[in-house]
Amino acid sequence: MTQLRVFGEGPSALATLSGRVPRPRLLDLYCCQGGAAKGYTDAGFEVTGVDKDPQPRYPYRFVQADAIAFVLEHGAEFDVIHASPPCQHDSDCQRIQGNTHPDLIAPTRAALESTGRPWVIENVRGALPKLHRPVMLCGPMFAVATYRHRYFEAGGGFRLPQLPHSDHTVPQAKMGRPVPPGHYGQFVGNFSGVALARRMMGVGWMNRDGIRECIPPAYAQWIGRGFLAALALSEAA
Repeated sequence: MTQLRVFGEGPSALATLSGRVPRPRLLDLYCCQGGAAKGYTDAGFEVTGVDKDPQPRYPYRFVQADAIAFVLEHGAEFDVIHASPPCQHDSDCQRIQGNTHPDLIAPTRAALESTGRPWVIENVRGALPKLHRPVMLCGPMFAVATYRHRYFEAGGGFRLPQLPHSDHTVPQAKMGRPVPPGHYGQFVGNFSGVALARRMMGVGWMNRDGIRECIPPAYAQWIGRGFLAALALSEAA
C-alpha cells in the first residue's frame, strides 16, 4: 500500500455539505505548486495533487506520495489524469551543467495506460522525441504574455487538436532581466520580477521556484474543457 499524507479535503467536502453535484475528479501528478491544477479547477474539475515533496503552496487537496505508485494504486478512482514528470532530464540548462535526473516519461505513460482513464503527459521541448504526437501550447494562444512552449501527449482515448501558432512578433525580455514595456516575460532561472510574473501568468500564490517551472493555468483550463467534452460524449454513448 502506498503511504499517503493528505493535506486538506478541497472542494469535495464543500460539495457534499452543500448538496451540489460533485465535480469530475482530476488527478494532478507531479503537481508542484499547482499551475495546472488552477486551470483544471477553473474548467470545472475537483483536483487532487500528488508530489513526492511537500507542496505547502499547492492550493487544492494534496497527497504526498510517489506519483507512479499512487496512480497505479488509485488512478482508476479519478475521471481523468494529468501528469507533468520532472523536466530536468530533458532541460538544456541541466545538460549544460552536467546534472543527471531520472527519466520518468515512459514509466509514467505505462502507469497511466494501466488505469483505463483519459490522460495527458506534459513536458518541455527537449522531451519531444519521447512524446507521442504531442500538441504544443504557447502563451499568446491564451493571451498569456510569455512564450512558454509546453508539449502535451494525450492518451486513454483522449485527443487534443493543435491550435494555430502565430509568429513570435512581440519581443521577449532577456533571460534573468527585468521585463521592459512592450515585451513578453521570460520567467526562467533566477529571474527578476516575481510580482509581474504572477500577474502575467495568473499564479498569484506561487514563489519564484514554482513560477519558473509551472504550466500557465490557461493551458490547463483549455485542456480541461476538452476533457469535459470527452467525458460528456462517453456518458452519452
